[in-house]
Amino acid sequence: MRDITKFYIDGKWVSPSGTRTMAVINPATEDPSGSVALGDTTDVDRAVAAANTAFESFCTTSRKDRLALLHAIIAAYQARMGDIAEAITLEMGAPAWLSGTAQAGSGLGHFAEAAKILENFAFEAAHGGHALRREPIGVCGLITPWNWPVNQIACKLAPALATGCTSVWKPSELSPYSAQVFMEVLIDAGVPAGVVNLVHGDGPTVGAAISAHPGIDMVSFTGSTRAGIEVARAAAPTIKRVSQELGGKSANIILDDLDGEGFTKAVSGGMQTMCLNSGQSCNAPSRMLVPMDRMDEAAGIAAAVANAVVVAEPKTEGMVMGPVISGNQWTKIQGLIETGMKEGATLAAGGPGRPEDLNRGWFVRPTVFANVTNDMTIAREEVFGPVLVLIGYQDDAEAVQIANDTPYGLSSYVSGSDPKRVSQIAGKMRAGQVVVNGASLDMAAPFGGYKQSGNGREWGEHGFAEYLETKAVIGG
Repeated sequence: MRDITKFYIDGKWVSPSGTRTMAVINPATEDPSGSVALGDTTDVDRAVAAANTAFESFCTTSRKDRLALLHAIIAAYQARMGDIAEAITLEMGAPAWLSGTAQAGSGLGHFAEAAKILENFAFEAAHGGHALRREPIGVCGLITPWNWPVNQIACKLAPALATGCTSVWKPSELSPYSAQVFMEVLIDAGVPAGVVNLVHGDGPTVGAAISAHPGIDMVSFTGSTRAGIEVARAAAPTIKRVSQELGGKSANIILDDLDGEGFTKAVSGGMQTMCLNSGQSCNAPSRMLVPMDRMDEAAGIAAAVANAVVVAEPKTEGMVMGPVISGNQWTKIQGLIETGMKEGATLAAGGPGRPEDLNRGWFVRPTVFANVTNDMTIAREEVFGPVLVLIGYQDDAEAVQIANDTPYGLSSYVSGSDPKRVSQIAGKMRAGQVVVNGASLDMAAPFGGYKQSGNGREWGEHGFAEYLETKAVIGG
């Protein structure tokens, strides 16, 4: 059992001001794996005070000093990769192969990218009669989710440290173990006291206190659109900057010019991506748009992939898919699958209930719906599970119209054999990121959304901008 009883504030592990705790449940077994203490506004006040004091000196550190700190974090992180992966498997049920590569590896990748950018980042530039200075914004409130826990803190904290900001961090109460190991990494790397402060807690208490606190200059939040609205409301009276990466219902357009092999590769790749991380990714390509006359072909390909996925306990050998995070999430997914069936979508694979031979744990059957229309609930709402919907279109114009007919705009995908045609469609898709022909992840590319998928950008050089203020110095 892992019991987290301390927070990290002002360079010390300290006891919370209150006594509230919460059990942490292993989603693969439904049994408690430990507990986490839940903070309150007093704990946030202490952390903010420490961050403000530390900012006075940390904001004046040199590029060289901050580069040395990032490289020290990278080295300390590499030494604890196994511990981070183990924590992620325990807290969220990620299979060992996933937690040890994409999950733990993504955090390391963001720090490496930040160090690369910092080497030549232009904090000052002359512009005719004035000079521009880009200065650290101040104390940052970082509120991170459970689905990619170290990825999401790394893509926030790496640019914050690189630009000279200090932070108060609240990880999800559902994934506190990896946060604890990550904080130990920062301590081992020599992060100065008060520069990063960790307060565990829930959103309505600690998250709200961070968002509203007058001593915090910006908030970076990743989570649901519903929670993002509350963060923005809480932050509004203090006019602080709010950067948010929220929900998604990403369209994946498969064009009609793909031949049999190309079509199979595009459809199967889309379904495989839907099963990655048990479908719990905000940029998952959950709406696959296919030519109307190839609907049955696409459904057969996607169903074959779904039926071949091995759903199993996370430490099972091989490329297995684990559970979703919680009973609440499992129940929500089941309800949406049942709604899809009631609304007339064709169930091509999967369906409600656990996979065969699994009678406990929050496991979901990889599910494919065909003949979906874009007004159906399963095409409108973010399922956040391994559920793919197939929507037919007649021509490119209708495909783009359907793709953009959503309140979200985080990511989009398009696959086709004609580069010019693919490029034209990508230009018409209203999303912060368009992935073409199954391209690999690029940590230097900005990540963030249009519409209700958020505001601001993370990752790479664009991520630095969220942590900087611009000052014009005129004359001299």
